[in-house]
Amino acid sequence: MTADVLNVQGLNVAVGNTSLVSDVDLTVGPGERVGLIGESGSGKSLTALSILGLLPDDVVASGSIRLSGIGHDLIGADERALSRIRGRDLTMVFQEPMTALNPTMRIGDQIAEIMLIHHTQPTRYAARAAAADLLDRVQLPADLLRAYPHQLSGGQRQRVVLAIALANDPALLICDEPTTALDVTVQALVLDLIVQGVVDRSSALLFITHDLAVVATVCERVLVMYGGRVVESGPVHEVFTNPRHRYTQGLLAASNLEATSVAALETGAGRRRLTTIPGTVPSAGHFPSGCVFRNRCAHATDLCATTPAWSGTSTTGYACHHPAGVTDA
Repeated sequence: MTADVLNVQGLNVAVGNTSLVSDVDLTVGPGERVGLIGESGSGKSLTALSILGLLPDDVVASGSIRLSGIGHDLIGADERALSRIRGRDLTMVFQEPMTALNPTMRIGDQIAEIMLIHHTQPTRYAARAAAADLLDRVQLPADLLRAYPHQLSGGQRQRVVLAIALANDPALLICDEPTTALDVTVQALVLDLIVQGVVDRSSALLFITHDLAVVATVCERVLVMYGGRVVESGPVHEVFTNPRHRYTQGLLAASNLEATSVAALETGAGRRRLTTIPGTVPSAGHFPSGCVFRNRCAHATDLCATTPAWSGTSTTGYACHHPAGVTDA
């Protein structure tokens, strides 16, 4: 069996005695596109920042994070070792493209720089030529090589960030809400370019979002996070059509996933009344003991004061005392 590109085992993230992420296991196989979903405050971005080694100094991660081809655990690695990996083997597209680009550097120089730093192009001339090709691949004209970030639209800047992330053919691309700030038309284009970019390079993708429709479009497998824990995982179609965890069930009921196409909206097919999950996501350190979702769950009982065991395999399963669609649940 081919080794996983990313293997996260028992990831814990904390500030002092306050737990932010607990016991997260996550794998991404070669060429696999995995979604990580949940409401804001569920621990998605902290998980990604742990993988990249970009946590603030007062935030401590423990467990194991291994990347294919890298002989050491990323947790505990020094900044020099992580700098060799970031931008080459492991790259990320963040939510806000303006903060990811240097406002004082031309676009061409920023794309070329990442290749020169990691020596994937032998000369500045070769790097500039590769930068022009990368712009073409993300459907931007070569004359933008001489532009500054402020001269580009949000969608153009995000495509530049994607070009930089893909420049060195990374083993794993992480995208954290990469289309949230974009309008719907540009969002669709950027999503297509992300998928095409990783497919062309046989890269793996970890896609973080709160948008279930985006996961259904982009990903093959999904992990659902709540309260810093993975509460359900499996193939996208299976999880979205037959959710087991009550939180996943609530997310789907609160989405308009069944009426995402224009045709469905015009005809009324799939249109339904949306529901909401009671309450809000608690702040860090204020999740209930036992099942972290029990204070918002209509199916909670005294049993939910204990932590539910994981049911299923390492990649497909759930952790819920009263799962949906299970007899006597």
